[in-house]
Amino acid sequence: MALPFFFHPDLPQKEEAIILGEETSKHVISVLRMQSGESLMLTDGLGRLAEAVIFGDHRKRCEVRIVRLDKSERPLRQVTLAVSPLRNPGRFEWLLEKATEIGISRIVPLVSARTSKVNLRMDRCISILTSAMLQSQQSWLPIMDEPFPFQSFIKDSSIKEGAKLIAHCEVGEKRSLAYIAHDLPENRTILIGPEGDFTPDEIDFAIQAGFIPVDIGPRRLRTETAALVASVHLME
Repeated sequence: MALPFFFHPDLPQKEEAIILGEETSKHVISVLRMQSGESLMLTDGLGRLAEAVIFGDHRKRCEVRIVRLDKSERPLRQVTLAVSPLRNPGRFEWLLEKATEIGISRIVPLVSARTSKVNLRMDRCISILTSAMLQSQQSWLPIMDEPFPFQSFIKDSSIKEGAKLIAHCEVGEKRSLAYIAHDLPENRTILIGPEGDFTPDEIDFAIQAGFIPVDIGPRRLRTETAALVASVHLME
């Protein structure tokens, strides 16, 4: 049976005793009813993973001793999902959870011309990403950007390398994402538009900047569904 998995952003560099945060301590001791001598796993979300043993089972200051430290390399495949926030925050939060579970490395709330008013609580978004990382027992937390204006993101230096893709519903020449995904470089960025899609000018602007127009299937999908389908193709 897998050991319980928790987030601890300040893992030490060596095997030693540490005190878990109050929220984690409460979950370990009061919710899971773990006791001294039992083991758990900790990650800092930056690839480091620690096995620890409880020796002080206080529900506000749980003390553990780290007995093993490992470091996993960042996955070779790095997928950036740049997607418009939604009018319904619950649907966007669902997407954050699922994108994290399948291994997306960076999520960018992309503000385009038809994006509804952006009302993201970044602290809540990070909490959702963290919970999804722990649930799927990963040790890398996705990067979550602040909302990014469309044209600024297109020109941003962080996406100069690798494959750059834009999914849209306008008529025009597009390549099948399912067909080309296996041949793309490991570093991949895809743009997913708002509920009204990108404007023709935005599509042209992205294409002029080197983005490849793609379609993700024969059906017209909601933003969060399209983003998830595209993410799955790019992570395969």
